[in-house]
Amino acid sequence: MFILYAVLGLLIGVLSGFFGVGGGFILTPVLLLLSVDPITAITISLMYTIGTSVSGVFAHLKMKNVKWKDAALIGASGAAATQAANPFVFFLNDHHLDETVIPLAYVLLLGYFSWSLLLRKDKKTSSGRKKGMNLLILVFTGATGGFVSTLLGVGGGFILVPLLISLSGFKPREAVGTSLMSVLFIVTAGFITYFAKSPIDLSTGAMLIAGGLAGAQAGAYLTSRFEQTEIRTLLGSLYVITALSTGLKLAGLEYLGIIVLIVFIGGLYVKMGLKIGKQLKEIRSK
Repeated sequence: MFILYAVLGLLIGVLSGFFGVGGGFILTPVLLLLSVDPITAITISLMYTIGTSVSGVFAHLKMKNVKWKDAALIGASGAAATQAANPFVFFLNDHHLDETVIPLAYVLLLGYFSWSLLLRKDKKTSSGRKKGMNLLILVFTGATGGFVSTLLGVGGGFILVPLLISLSGFKPREAVGTSLMSVLFIVTAGFITYFAKSPIDLSTGAMLIAGGLAGAQAGAYLTSRFEQTEIRTLLGSLYVITALSTGLKLAGLEYLGIIVLIVFIGGLYVKMGLKIGKQLKEIRSK
């Protein structure tokens, strides 16, 4: 079982480093699909996201994809918001609403961000926007990511990345790197709060992180092999499939949801492999 968790951590870690999403928004639905109770799934997912975020941040720092000041502001506002969301999650758990509300929230949010990345035309960011307005937007972005991070057991990166692109005009690679740095602040605050109230088997999280550390480095490297528009399109597609698989669980078809997610992620890895293979072939032919 530990080997299974390590492999799962590796596979999700690659996607984490590539998309800058921390990995939690994939891991939590997978754990829910495997019938892990929501509170435990959230706590394990937050622990895993800390590990993959650290690994991914170092890789993106080398590529100069991190805006330090923006990441600090987003992370601080997000960490504060986690404390507001935590009592709400335990309220849902106490009233046996968590197994319905949390997956449903996933479906709705993933559906919205799929639309924002794949279909909506972003407004051009004004270069003359006042500094105070930029700061407010970053605080709003961080607070939104922090609240959702604690509610759903994710790093918040799957919300931060599209918000940074659409509201603050970040380039996709900058959004990915800055998001991972911000996520590190947010998930650490969220994990400490959850673990104090709902301890987990740390060995499970450790095996997931062990695989995730290697995967996140590889995923961050892969961003340099893809165009900005490709990263955005692939991220939107991943949101669609994750929302679909979670929706199938709500409909009582969890096994079909797992199959859909596995097939898509497998196809994504094949695409990455073919892309790298083609580029290596072109380099050798020169």
